[in-house]
Amino acid sequence: MIPRYTRPEMGAVWSDRNKFQQWLEVELAASETLAGLGTVPAADAALLRKHAGFDVGRIDEIEKVTRHDVIAFTTAVAESMAAAGHPEASRWFHYGLTSTDVVDTAQALQLRQAAKILRADLEKLREVLKRRAFEFKHTVQIGRTHGVHAEPVTFGMKLALWYGEAGRDLKRLDAAAEDLRVGKLSGAVGTFAHIGPEVEAAICARLELEPAPVATQVVQRDRHAHFVAVLATTAALCEKIALEVRHLQRTEVREAEEFFARGQKGSSAMPHKRNPVTCEQICGLARVVRSNAQSAFEDIALWHERDISHSSVERVILPDSTILTDYLLEKTTNLVDKMFVYPERMRRNLEMTKGLVFSGQLLLDLASAGMLREQAYAIVQKHAMEAWENEGDFRKVIEGDPEIAKLVSREKLAETFSVERQLRNVDAIFSRVFPAE
Repeated sequence: MIPRYTRPEMGAVWSDRNKFQQWLEVELAASETLAGLGTVPAADAALLRKHAGFDVGRIDEIEKVTRHDVIAFTTAVAESMAAAGHPEASRWFHYGLTSTDVVDTAQALQLRQAAKILRADLEKLREVLKRRAFEFKHTVQIGRTHGVHAEPVTFGMKLALWYGEAGRDLKRLDAAAEDLRVGKLSGAVGTFAHIGPEVEAAICARLELEPAPVATQVVQRDRHAHFVAVLATTAALCEKIALEVRHLQRTEVREAEEFFARGQKGSSAMPHKRNPVTCEQICGLARVVRSNAQSAFEDIALWHERDISHSSVERVILPDSTILTDYLLEKTTNLVDKMFVYPERMRRNLEMTKGLVFSGQLLLDLASAGMLREQAYAIVQKHAMEAWENEGDFRKVIEGDPEIAKLVSREKLAETFSVERQLRNVDAIFSRVFPAE
């Protein structure tokens, strides 16, 4: 069953109609290739190309009796040939093939379709991240480690960070999709007992696939596990972005928040609520994609030359993972595109500790001025802890400390507490992430 989150284009990839259409494409490519080699009459291959068809409902009816989906499919196609007045041509349909030759090769075609959609999704996300990264390139914000104020950053740097990761996900997706661009038509145990390797190569070429160098009855599932793992990594990026927005939307922070439409309601009981529901949905669904990766890894080990323990799993995890990743990328792109950002609040939060976040720079400046590092650390930490506990003015206390005044002038201290000094390399960072800009 296709999940309710499905967007039409990706849902169509995993529809029964498209699945059977890809099966048909593999079968016809095999018939035409064998016709070119003289094994199948060319006229019959042409008739198959012209008249072979199927009805999904009829396949379902037949499968209730045969309990075998591929046999139900080939029977339905044979019926279509009979209805067209060419029953004799159907004897060359599925000639020399086993079921998994068709299913695995056709699944590669479906996965190629799905990967193309996901690639476009990632490109859209990167475009939005790039635009907003430059929009907030110099928007000062406090950086947090362990959830505690650390040193200044810019909000644009966060977006640039996500842009870079999305680029790596794109490369990983391309590599995984290429790894899956293989077919196999080597028979029941991979020995080419009925058609030769050169025939397999020719059939795959027609389908723009590479032949698997060696296979059993199935294409080996390390390829599929890699692909689903990449989807899990991509979903994790969506979660990473959404989780950050969730944190920034907390009442005590309020530096950014997801879009809240006019007329939208946040709570049935509390009219003031503006909850990060989209972010929470993204975080939740990313867990599903990650859990599917575990199932994909467990599909790698099969009994001998083949069992079907992987098949039932893939009927769930491949549609679900691609559909959910498509959905998550679309939701995350929209989240970033419409996100409310509050630079004034960011500045206010940075300044709320009254200079504490410059303690690291002060430590370095005291050491540069001649104070032993251990002594400098003790002095700075003493003042920092007092300011922390009493909500005092750290900078004012530092300016009044006689030991510090001996070594560092007021002018030099102004540099110590300079946000601009801390962020002087933002342009250099951006030039690394966006080298062509």
